[in-house]
Amino acid sequence: MNKSIAIELKQPATAPEHTRQTSVTPTCRFCQAPLKQTFVDLGMSPLCESYIRADQLDAMEPFYPLHVRVCESCYLVQLPEYVSREHIFSEYAYFSSYSDSWLQHASKYVAMISQRLDLGKDSLCVELASNDGYLLQYFVEKGIPVIGVEPAANIANAAEKKGVPTLIKFFGVETALQMVERGQAADLIIGNNVLAQVPDLNDFVAGIRILLKPQGVATLEFPHLQRLMEHNQYDTIYHEHFSYFSLITAEKIFAAHDLVLFDVEEIPTHGGSIRIYVRHADDGSKPVTSAVVGLRERELALGLDCMGTYASFSEQVKESKRSLLELLIQLRREGKRIAGYGAPGKGNTLLNYCGIRTDFLEFTVDRNPYKQGRFLPGTHIPILAPELIEKSRPDYILILPWNLLAEIMAQLAYARKWGAKFIVPIPQAQVFP
Repeated sequence: MNKSIAIELKQPATAPEHTRQTSVTPTCRFCQAPLKQTFVDLGMSPLCESYIRADQLDAMEPFYPLHVRVCESCYLVQLPEYVSREHIFSEYAYFSSYSDSWLQHASKYVAMISQRLDLGKDSLCVELASNDGYLLQYFVEKGIPVIGVEPAANIANAAEKKGVPTLIKFFGVETALQMVERGQAADLIIGNNVLAQVPDLNDFVAGIRILLKPQGVATLEFPHLQRLMEHNQYDTIYHEHFSYFSLITAEKIFAAHDLVLFDVEEIPTHGGSIRIYVRHADDGSKPVTSAVVGLRERELALGLDCMGTYASFSEQVKESKRSLLELLIQLRREGKRIAGYGAPGKGNTLLNYCGIRTDFLEFTVDRNPYKQGRFLPGTHIPILAPELIEKSRPDYILILPWNLLAEIMAQLAYARKWGAKFIVPIPQAQVFP
């Protein structure tokens, strides 16, 4: 690419087993400025995807702080790396293909981007954190070559069975250089909901610059910080999510690595996300669109470049917790039975922060067989198969993956036979008939 690569690979921190030691005053993972300003403190919580087997229920369970700070220099909202990425992601319980709406989202994206970039049999599409091949399978159907990069071996194996070639690796400078040496530079790099899960942002973004062909495009999707703040989406904060992004902060990060955000789309996934389009700084064929300018101006008008804007979020979260607990306490005192639907990572943050255990929620159900028969981390609420909803006939069903509300309410339409109602906890507790 005729550009020198000047980035220092970080050495693993010296710490017992998989934990990280954080300093008294942590520093920003992007710009290294001291982190002094609290965004929200959700107390102590277990790893949200560490589902418990029955034989582990009486064992010690590690909890880590969920104390989120915001950088006064670049406005990156972030959580320290209390636990190493290897411990979190080397085996993972989240399989993307168990959500019908997420598969539809992936299929529409592939159709759109294939046409927009004129991708064909001579192109190469690389997805970072490609999970179980949920997205790349649609490129394979079109005859477009793909490579997935996925650190969790159990999930990568599922992708291989779908015909999706997958490297079982974490992505960064080292992996990018190895791929380029093998002739695997990419016309398109995809990163859906992975940027937030990267502890070393500079290494990851520098890797994108290395792997991307001179005229190539990278698209990345991540929950939009503006939406998180507006709608009290505090449950999307957990140890697997190290960072939370506005457009203005994302622009700073990519610009530091000679990459330009030239287009952006606001999309409804995960309660409100943005999809950014990235190119090399010296690629003049893709001008910055009015969508980028417009969203940047809106964020500035909302004060996302002012520390005072971030100060009120913590109280919003406390009030959201109070409203949910008031509702659940009232229902339980009336003798109503409550079950949960879903076992997502966000649900575990919510349940642990609010102190909701089997005294409120008898059980939850999930379509993922990997989770069935296990227990939620921290709260130890049992995870059962979806058929148990109809067998037990609860009065209320708490929807934990609220971002999939329409899909789940359609799946549970049969529950109206006995008058069951749905509870959505975010942004404030609300009951749906």
